[in-house]
Amino acid sequence: MQLAKGLGEKMRIIFMGTPDFAVPSLSALAKAGHDICAVYSQPPRRAGRGKALTPSPVQLHAETLGTPVRTPISLKDSDAQAAFADLKADIAVVAAYGLILPQAVLDAPKLGCLNVHASLLPRWRGAAPVQRAILAGDAETGVTIMQMEAGLDTGPMRAWQTTPVDRKTAGGLTQELADMGAHLICDVLADLDAYPTQPQPDIGVTYAAKIDKTEARIDFSRPAVEVERQIRAFAPAPGAFFEHLGERFRLLAAEVQPQEGPAGAVLDDALTIACGRGSVRPKLIQRAGKAAMAPADLLRGYALPVGTVLA
Repeated sequence: MQLAKGLGEKMRIIFMGTPDFAVPSLSALAKAGHDICAVYSQPPRRAGRGKALTPSPVQLHAETLGTPVRTPISLKDSDAQAAFADLKADIAVVAAYGLILPQAVLDAPKLGCLNVHASLLPRWRGAAPVQRAILAGDAETGVTIMQMEAGLDTGPMRAWQTTPVDRKTAGGLTQELADMGAHLICDVLADLDAYPTQPQPDIGVTYAAKIDKTEARIDFSRPAVEVERQIRAFAPAPGAFFEHLGERFRLLAAEVQPQEGPAGAVLDDALTIACGRGSVRPKLIQRAGKAAMAPADLLRGYALPVGTVLA
């Protein structure tokens, strides 16, 4: 691998990303004056009630910048790899792209590929680091700038920054980490030699498996602190939920309370719900097809009397 460019020298960059998390990094790199020669993103997906093909947030932002966008289904075939190499980039920056990069792609840019990853590696390698950190009750998380290699988020680290998890939702924490990662990747690229690689620790490795929607169903037999984490981990999407009389209700915010009772039972007129230990009091709830609302607003039009058992 060649030496980095001089301090402050602008780079020719391929940017690779798909969701909202990646947009601040793309925006920051463009504002820093780097030459974004191409943006790679996953192909448009069908979304919304009309199931129209919808470009990714990164593709939409790239188009506002006037940057060429490529949306290959895979990078495994030789033609796609040759097209990537023909860009003759100094470096590729990857942020939640969602496709595996073959070795030929990793090797194509002069300085390799850097990843903006939403965890403190080696903790929470993989697809859903923000949600897993919240579910596990981690006190802090952060972003890591990693030099990519063939393994799943196993590459050596160049920089990282921490932040407390506190009572943040996945949505809020993801946005915070996206902004943090955008600043950090610009700092690293401004003076790559000032951020030498160092291997990830051998201890503390965990894997952030992709979220399965079945994980969002609330099990009120679990302790209230775990239920509250689940609510934050799945807010705003897919939304932790329970069902009553065949209708789904998403809990988007709640607080832990000390009241005890049979698991799933409504304990008071504030819709406090008993858990295996303690209880949770919803602060924001959403009926299927309705806007999110305060529990008091829900209860004015939908009866959930004390003693009702939810599951």
